[in-house]
Amino acid sequence: MQRETGTPEGFNNPMKMIRLNTLFTFLFLLLAHHTFAQSSSSWAIFRGNQQLNGISGAKIPDHPKLLWSFQTGDNIKSAPVIDQGKVVIGSTDGLIYCLSLEGKLLWKFETGNAIEAPALIHKNTVYAGNLDGTLFALDLNSGEKKWEYKTDNQIIGSANWWEDGGTTYIFVGSYDYYLHCVDANTGTAKWKYESDNFINGAAACQNGKIFFGGCDGFLHVVDVQTGKADKKIDVATYVPGSPALESGKAYLGDYDGRFFEVDIAEGKTTWVWEDTETNLPFLASPAISGDRIFIANHNKLLYCFNKNNGEKLWEYNTGSRVEASPVVTKDKVIVANMRGDLALVGLSDGKVVWTYEIGSQIISNPAVAGDRIYVGAYDGLVYCFGN
Repeated sequence: MQRETGTPEGFNNPMKMIRLNTLFTFLFLLLAHHTFAQSSSSWAIFRGNQQLNGISGAKIPDHPKLLWSFQTGDNIKSAPVIDQGKVVIGSTDGLIYCLSLEGKLLWKFETGNAIEAPALIHKNTVYAGNLDGTLFALDLNSGEKKWEYKTDNQIIGSANWWEDGGTTYIFVGSYDYYLHCVDANTGTAKWKYESDNFINGAAACQNGKIFFGGCDGFLHVVDVQTGKADKKIDVATYVPGSPALESGKAYLGDYDGRFFEVDIAEGKTTWVWEDTETNLPFLASPAISGDRIFIANHNKLLYCFNKNNGEKLWEYNTGSRVEASPVVTKDKVIVANMRGDLALVGLSDGKVVWTYEIGSQIISNPAVAGDRIYVGAYDGLVYCFGN
C-alpha cells in the first residue's frame, strides 16, 4: 500500500515534536563533542592539518607546568607530531623517537642521517625524511620499516597526504628541486614535479591540489593525481616557509620580510605587508584563526594581521629572533624564539599570559594535543607542558 506524501505520522503531535527536537539536539551535541575531542587530541602533521593552518581545538591552561622532558642524542630542529597517544619526533642524531604521553621511550629508528623535517602520521604510519633525502615509512606502533623512498637531495620539510579514488598520496619536497609523490602503501613513485630551486617548506593540500612556495619565489599549484602544474604564481624572491590555505587564499612570507595574501583563482597577490625598517626574513609559517592571521619574523616580533586586508592589529616582541611557526589554540597564540623562550599571548591583544625559559634555542613550532604543549629544543630535549 502506498503511503501518502506529506507530514510524517506523529509530527503533528506537539509533545512528540518537542521530544524529537530534544533528541536531535542531544545527538548533535554528542556528535559535535566527539568530533571536537578527536580533533583536539591529535596533531598528526606539523601545522595541525593538511591546509597547514597552525590551529588546534585544544584548550591550553593559562599557566602550564613542565610535566616531563626526554633526552635525544643531539640537537632537535624538527617539530613533534602526536597521534593515538604517541609523540613522534626526529633528532639530528639521525633517530626517529616515539614516546608515550608520559615521556617514556616506546621505540626508536635509525635513519642514517640527521633529521630536520617534522614527521607526518597517517593511518598508523609515520612518514619522515632525513638529510640524505630518504623518506621513510614506519609502523606507528612498532617502529618497523615498511618502505623507504630516495630523493636526490636533503628533505627539510614535512610530508603531507591526500586520498582520492582509494589511493593515498604522500608528497614531500626536496633540495633536488622536485616535489615527490609516492603511494602511501608501497612507497612507489607516482610522479615528480620540478620547481626552479630548493623546496624548503612543507606543501599544503586542499581539494585535490598541492600548494607550496619554493626558493624560486613562486607559489606552485599542482594536481595531486597527475603531478602537473595547475598554476605557478610569482609572489616573492625566496619562500623559506610553508603556506597556509583558507577560503581560496594562500598566505606566506618571504626572505625579504614581506608577507602576502594570494588569491589562488586570480593567480595574483591581493595584499602585501612589510616592515620597511627591518626587512628581515619570515622563516616561520602563518597560523589562521577567524579573520586573524599570525606570523613571526627574524626581527623578534610576532604579528597579528587582519586576514582580509593585511592591516596589522598588534605585535608582540618575543625578545629574540623567531623561526618557529606560531600555533593558535582557542584564545591564545603559542610562540617560541631562538633564545629558548616559550610564550602564550592573548589572541585578541597580544598580551603575555605565560612564559617559560627553556634556555636552548627553538627553531620548529610546538605541537598542541590533549591540552598539552610539546616542543623540541637545541639541547636535544623534548619538553611537555600542561596540567
